[in-house]
Amino acid sequence: MSQLDLAMHAGFSARHVSFIETGRTQPSRHALLVLADSLDIPLDERNRLLEAGGYAHVYRRTPLSAGEMTHMRGVLQFILDRHQPYPAAVLDRYSNCLMANDACVRLVTTLVDPSLLADPINFLRATFHPLGARRWIVNWRELSRHLLIRTERELELAPTDATGVALLDELRNYDARPARDRALHGSDGGDLLVPVHVRKNGIEFRLFCTFMTLGTPQDLTLQELRIETFFPADDASERVWRTLALAPAGRGGSGSLRSM
Repeated sequence: MSQLDLAMHAGFSARHVSFIETGRTQPSRHALLVLADSLDIPLDERNRLLEAGGYAHVYRRTPLSAGEMTHMRGVLQFILDRHQPYPAAVLDRYSNCLMANDACVRLVTTLVDPSLLADPINFLRATFHPLGARRWIVNWRELSRHLLIRTERELELAPTDATGVALLDELRNYDARPARDRALHGSDGGDLLVPVHVRKNGIEFRLFCTFMTLGTPQDLTLQELRIETFFPADDASERVWRTLALAPAGRGGSGSLRSM
């Protein structure tokens, strides 16, 4: 976005934006918030911008388990329940599972070794780890490239985030291919719906997933939440999954997926 485009979008003169950018003018709190909104900056980065300008933070981070989040947890649980019999989960920015429906519990405990089901389970670790779901994913090479590129795009935006940096390093260690090999083919339209092709003990099905986010949240926790939903990718997978959904539930670690 050019300086002139930013000024027009924010309702300021280009001269005023230029003075702010070069430090010739001390911006007001309101000006910083307007510019941040025009640039669609994440809420935590807006707090950093305000701090750099000498102002207090505006946006807070409220744990999803807090009492004031009771209504929001109810809304999220409603979405998860209505997505049955297909898997759905609520994840934080690091893909830690905060809430999950019964179908998601079944999917994860079927594909992931119980040693990886610590509370909260991390979906990326449970996928990339040698004892994770990758063991049963037929198209792992394609899927891992897609997941890693997407995760790098999201977490590399905050290089000072130690948790995100550590998670990225861990995933890259699990994926032995050089970075240049992973990036040989850029993202294209087909990457938007990369199926997860699962084959284990004679059972085979394909799923695709979508992500939902909350619109215009004013809390850091809510802005970073993602609702991951899975769907059968074809009619045969639909039949297989419904059969699995009706089978008696297995044991091992399911409680850790439903910590809320």
